Amino acid sequence: MHFVSHHGTRQALDMTKGNPYGNILRFALPVFLSQVFQQLYNTADTFIVGKFLGTDALAAVSSSGNLIFLLVSFFEGMAIGAGIVISRYFGAGQKERVSHAIHTDLALGIVSGLFLTVFGVLMTPKFLVWMNTDAEVLPQAIEYFRYYFFGALFLVLYNVCRGIMNALGDSRRPLYYLIFSSLLNVVLDILFVGGFGFGVWSAALATVISQAASVVLCLSYLCKKSFAYRVEFRKIGFRREILGEIIRYGLPSGVQNSVIGLANVVLQSQVNSFGKMAMAAFGTQAKIEGFAFLPITGFNMALTTFIGQNLGAKEYDRAKKGARFGIAAAVILAELIGVVYYIFAPKIIGIFDNTPEVVALGTQHARSTALFYFLLAFSHSVAAVCRGAGKAFVPMTVMLSVWCVLRLCYVMAVMHFVGEIGYIYLAYPITWTISSVIYLLYYHFSDWVHGFEKKERKTA
Repeated sequence: MHFVSHHGTRQALDMTKGNPYGNILRFALPVFLSQVFQQLYNTADTFIVGKFLGTDALAAVSSSGNLIFLLVSFFEGMAIGAGIVISRYFGAGQKERVSHAIHTDLALGIVSGLFLTVFGVLMTPKFLVWMNTDAEVLPQAIEYFRYYFFGALFLVLYNVCRGIMNALGDSRRPLYYLIFSSLLNVVLDILFVGGFGFGVWSAALATVISQAASVVLCLSYLCKKSFAYRVEFRKIGFRREILGEIIRYGLPSGVQNSVIGLANVVLQSQVNSFGKMAMAAFGTQAKIEGFAFLPITGFNMALTTFIGQNLGAKEYDRAKKGARFGIAAAVILAELIGVVYYIFAPKIIGIFDNTPEVVALGTQHARSTALFYFLLAFSHSVAAVCRGAGKAFVPMTVMLSVWCVLRLCYVMAVMHFVGEIGYIYLAYPITWTISSVIYLLYYHFSDWVHGFEKKERKTA
């Protein structure tokens, strides 16, 4: 592997050199581990709140996942766009443009985070009522959400900083910072909820404090003089050309994430109509499923960076070889986890809430989806390849049409004609199957490796 460095420090991994499989694995493993600790943020809240404050509080926290994803995911999509721009210029050896992209990305993150804070705090009650949140749970859910969104700036900025480091091939430092902040979150959760006996709001406060700590660690590193692309606060601002590129590559991902998030919120509202036990089961199962998706996320982030750097350096065959390996690895790992989860679902769900109805509903959901994780992995992996190749519009189109429109049409139809919760769970494997067929055809028959070149010719 080839590291680009200044002053003798190893700072950025050039993924256009060395063994492509080794590069992807070395990048994906820290990302995988960091995602494990990222999941600990919400899972710690779910576990500790469920144990100390009961099922109503658990339902309040569990109902948060889809709404948080809806409000945050657009800005995470924009961070993906910035990562594509940075990795592409890094692969092409254009250091000044890398620096400009980093400072523009940070400016966008600050503005986005402030907007999300205000919007999230003000709109929380309206969103939760619209989602048919159980009346017994609603006050605690509003409490939890509002405190959570007070820290939205830190959440967005952490994702921006992590995206910058990942685009430069550094997936280790985000892991170290996230381990620290995740452990801090668990300690604060136990202290606030278990020790002081505070309400559900304190679990959100623990998350905010922990996220702020991770941002401080990230920025302290990016501002070091020894960092090859040192961040200087006076340089943080919008550069029109770079901002245009970030929007071009990030907007499709942001829109895709938000609309899928909206679809999941609508789906969650249908689940909420079955009562607080169904809410607790659905939310708990979603937290657990988040861990099952971690290999997908790790290889996806590695693939996007690997493809972006190699296509920026015009290493087309190398990009294809890495894509094949990354897709296969994600699919195999996800399915192995799915099989294990299918077998042990009742025991795993019971760790969070051993109420028989919650365990039964959560297990029914898990066993409707777990054996199809390989399809979810395949769809996400090909989407990551497309984004790395500058073709973010493709996954946006597929996800919106299949994971949003088709999924919602299916759910509305079965709720109208059947009205059983089990049919809602089947919406996921059905739409994963359809999207995987579309992605398979696109991956094999399109010229995705020359995406950047075609855009350059059009703008020349």
